[in-house]
Amino acid sequence: ILCMVSAATALDFKYHHTEELEEYLKGVRAAYPSLTHLHSIGRSVEGRDLWVLVLGRFPTHHKIGIPEFKYVANMHGDETVGREILLHLIDFLVTSYGQDPVITRLLNNTRIHIMPTMNPDGFEATKVPDCYYTRGRYNKNGQDLNRNFPDAFENNSASIQPETRAVMDWIKNETFVLSANLHGGALVASYTFDNGNPVTGTLKGYSRSPDDDVFIHLAKTYSSNHATMYKGTRCDNGQTFPEGITNGYSWYQLEGGMQDYNYVWGQCFEITLELSCCKYPPADQLEKFWRDNKVALIEYIKQVHLGVKGQVTDKNGNPIPNAIVEAKGRPHICPYRTNEQGEYFLLLLPGTYVINATVPGFKSLLKTVEIPDNTGNFSALKQDFSFPEVSDQIRSRVVSCPKTPLYQELGRASAAVKPTIHVLVLMTTMLVIFK
Repeated sequence: ILCMVSAATALDFKYHHTEELEEYLKGVRAAYPSLTHLHSIGRSVEGRDLWVLVLGRFPTHHKIGIPEFKYVANMHGDETVGREILLHLIDFLVTSYGQDPVITRLLNNTRIHIMPTMNPDGFEATKVPDCYYTRGRYNKNGQDLNRNFPDAFENNSASIQPETRAVMDWIKNETFVLSANLHGGALVASYTFDNGNPVTGTLKGYSRSPDDDVFIHLAKTYSSNHATMYKGTRCDNGQTFPEGITNGYSWYQLEGGMQDYNYVWGQCFEITLELSCCKYPPADQLEKFWRDNKVALIEYIKQVHLGVKGQVTDKNGNPIPNAIVEAKGRPHICPYRTNEQGEYFLLLLPGTYVINATVPGFKSLLKTVEIPDNTGNFSALKQDFSFPEVSDQIRSRVVSCPKTPLYQELGRASAAVKPTIHVLVLMTTMLVIFK
């Protein structure tokens, strides 16, 4: 046992290439079998496994009431800091469990998925580390994976890559609530939307989601707990970021990004964390990067317990999948629905909200809830819904949201409404004058 634990925790501050990374993850799995689960969600273009280590009291499967969280790093193969600090995060979590009461409660009440590298081919192709752009940014097919997802605003013509498809399937098969993807080349927490249109406010240089307040809170949570990010420090001659955060579109427009995809189609709030001015810094700086990010990484995970959660059931207590559950006044372009267990999770800041649960064909249920800050208790407010008129026959309905530019259609509808309003005003004025 001592040999196994020693092997699992012998993690140096250096860059771990594919074989070493796999060996470390397998060592952790062997040393902590009841706390971890290791699996590959797919393969890269060159056939490398896309490993995910899951940590928690129930690592092998979803448990009702326990939210799913994920970290993804090294999406751009030459942006390497996130890849290494996620390995050290794994090390910290497994060695602290049972010793640190906060980490123990966090793992008992959260299922945490960690993918150290989404682009192993790009990492291995970066032969000469560089602070700036290299060809290792892309996958083996020369595609930028953070421009490769379906886009809610424009038709994305990029061919879906194996790495992207694997992540899309992973998101579909889990009930992820909160996520972050780790990048390099700047020092800032960036949040949805990365793309946009006039409907989301782009004419004012900002693309606002229905949950803009929550995203600002999430970005500030990471930034304020980071050693220096909150200062908005400039990288070389780059942009400064007040409080170390930015709306993605305000920084630069991006089509086919992963964080927008998570939010629109995955019902998962994701932000992008730029962790280093230098994309691929010298290995002797990795220990400092870990120290700078350690607290922020943990505090951000806790935010998965914001808001409200619960189950939607029929008159017999059976779960109702695909019921729409959303907070009144903040509808999503692709409505947020319950999973197979009838569960929903809504990230909301403390305050008073009306939660609307809808089963198609039946009268909606509305409940007013007062949401406290429960992140310290590691459990969102619980609010269940029961539909007394619904039988379990409703379970057969399957609902999916089309992978089309949904906001493009909303933009057209919005533009079409404006002239109609003008015509109505004109007609009303003429009627008054005529009378």
